[in-house]
Amino acid sequence: MRKHLSSFIFHLSSRKGFTLIELLVAISIIGVLSSFLLANFVGVRQRARDGVRKSDLRQIQSALELYRSDKGAYPLTASFPSCSSQFTDGATPPVIYMQKIPCDPTNAGQYIYTYSLSGSTYNLYACLENVNDSQKDSSNNSTYCTGGTTNWSYTLQNP
Repeated sequence: MRKHLSSFIFHLSSRKGFTLIELLVAISIIGVLSSFLLANFVGVRQRARDGVRKSDLRQIQSALELYRSDKGAYPLTASFPSCSSQFTDGATPPVIYMQKIPCDPTNAGQYIYTYSLSGSTYNLYACLENVNDSQKDSSNNSTYCTGGTTNWSYTLQNP
């Protein structure tokens, strides 16, 4: 019995690697796990960029409210600066309401500002990536957000 046990132990210790089947099973398990993690990681990044978009719109909204407080109306759509530009009142010397208008995190587009002719209302639009976002508009605004994964709008209006 002792001889059989020692030869069995010797046989196990003389084995120097994995079989092809063992390697294939290990690689397939790693592949399945990494695909689950990658899918979750992409969703997290989309939600994070959408959070940045919403925060950017709230900052722009605060600057617009300061502008209206000083000027009595919201700025015209044509005079509203594009992303990376300074938001001022246009006077000399200018009153700076926002040092730099934020740009969309993916550079897929800009935030959209629309203004009513009466000067009493405005809308700010951003295109969201996460179609399951609980704060997205109830109906998609296809005028500003079309195609691909960025096809749901998020709108802020004047308070």
